[in-house]
Amino acid sequence: MRILLVGCSGFVGRALVPQLLEAGHSLILVSRSAAPLAGLQHPQLQRLQADPAQAASWQRPELQQALRASEAVVNLAGEPIAEKRWTPQHLQLLTRSRINTTHALVAAMAALPQEQRPSVLINGSAIGYYGTSSSAQFSEDSPAGTDVLGRLCAAWDSEARGAESLCRVVILRIGIVLGADGGALGKMLPVFRLGFGGPIGDGQQWMSWISRADLCSLITAALADQAYSGVYNAVAPQPCSMATFAAALGRCLGRPSLLPVPGPLLQLLLGDGAKVVLEGQKVVPQRLQAQGFQFRHGELSAALAAATT
Repeated sequence: MRILLVGCSGFVGRALVPQLLEAGHSLILVSRSAAPLAGLQHPQLQRLQADPAQAASWQRPELQQALRASEAVVNLAGEPIAEKRWTPQHLQLLTRSRINTTHALVAAMAALPQEQRPSVLINGSAIGYYGTSSSAQFSEDSPAGTDVLGRLCAAWDSEARGAESLCRVVILRIGIVLGADGGALGKMLPVFRLGFGGPIGDGQQWMSWISRADLCSLITAALADQAYSGVYNAVAPQPCSMATFAAALGRCLGRPSLLPVPGPLLQLLLGDGAKVVLEGQKVVPQRLQAQGFQFRHGELSAALAAATT
């Protein structure tokens, strides 16, 4: 399959792109970077430099040709949510990288003749769609939250749904992705390895997570299997509290996990962005389980062991 990839040059892409190449797919990677995944060389991997959030980028002949030639599109574009303070400028960047990119991509697909359009769009989203709660459990049927992230993710999903009249659309509301070289776990590992790790905040907030390997396997399955359609919670079946996560990580590394990171310190560093880490939500993969998706790392201890070895 010939696949156009957008926003797949970072933490998830480092695992996804090699997996797709190994499976025999031909890939076109669109990125603002001049050399995304620069260390990866493969005859079936083509790189195009462009800003996918700009509609004008999709008018360039090489991108139009790439889109026409692609049987599938994977769009995971989006600036990290909880790594900087939510200043007005950063909120604008969070919105632009998700909403504008998806809007421009879908518009470019719609402009193609029907016979030249990709047959499937896999579009990223996030469990921030549901807002935060210490007690509620969220499935794919749960309504959107009314906070900043809930509104952002609802608008993001809406842009992706604009392609439903064009092709099969799969929207993945992704949880906390576990991998040693990035994301939340990548930031926690150095501290835990030094013996200074512990839960963030009061430790009671929910963490709904997925191993990076399982996320990549899910994307690969959704590309090939036409039974995948609509919204899926891309999370493992066993969400846990932050305290449970910290204790499991400490056991995995053979280190103590007793020193909590105070919530006020995190709020000082991240401002409103700390809400993602301090409040959380309990999300279940109801549709994935009903469809029979097999998690390689469905248990937290297995996911942490795989990520840290």
